Amino acid sequence: MTDGLLRIALAQVSAGGDIEAIIGRAAGEGADIVVFPEMYSNGYTPFDPASQADRAAWIDAAKPLDSGFVDRFRSAAHRHGVAVVATLLERATPKPFNAALLIDAVGDIVLHQRKRHICFFGAPEEACAAGDRSAVVRLSTKAGKVSVGIMICMDREYSDVADDLVRQGAEVVLVPNSCLLHDEPEIGDVRLCGIRATAFETVMAIAVANYPIPKDDGHSVIVGPLGRIVAMGGAAPDLIVGDIDLEALRRLQKSEWFRRAAPYR
Repeated sequence: MTDGLLRIALAQVSAGGDIEAIIGRAAGEGADIVVFPEMYSNGYTPFDPASQADRAAWIDAAKPLDSGFVDRFRSAAHRHGVAVVATLLERATPKPFNAALLIDAVGDIVLHQRKRHICFFGAPEEACAAGDRSAVVRLSTKAGKVSVGIMICMDREYSDVADDLVRQGAEVVLVPNSCLLHDEPEIGDVRLCGIRATAFETVMAIAVANYPIPKDDGHSVIVGPLGRIVAMGGAAPDLIVGDIDLEALRRLQKSEWFRRAAPYR
């Protein structure tokens, strides 16, 4: 896009899919950015917490940042001229990290985000370490430069992460995800409601890429800075595409300054 509209594609796909084909399809749809679900390197697959062998094998499968897995995203981003949020279980000592990488349209890693609020109460994430910071970068796109931050799944449920991104001037937040968003037996679509509320409270656009059925329940969603849904998928595998009007977003961030003012955050 070249008219101030930032086009975001959400790869609502199961792990093991053809990374090149997915990114190529997003580029064909005119996307500036394509976001993959959480921990795509292993599909957020759990291990048996009672088995030390399972735990060891799961950790051993973690990928370094210079792995062939990451290189496939970088090469495809460069080939198709589109930014990508790649996700992985990142190899580290003493524990791996649940990580996301923002790769720009020439294939460079411009943001490396580790999940801050891990699901420590069960497998698989109880085997992970937590990240300790959030960062915002100015990403060059066909729609111009945009200030982008990342939350990973449960990070979006904690105000400290959103506050950090607001303080750094984030305009768009990209969220790799893996959980039930729409049809959770106990809470229904409360997580979707929370995404909309966070966008409204912070005057940021938020784009969440989730796994389809049977892993999760899809409903990947792009939400504008007033909390309105711009685009949302169903439960099946899909590529969800939506546009964020950057000029309108920036006008709102000025007129709704009180939502983002430091004393209130």
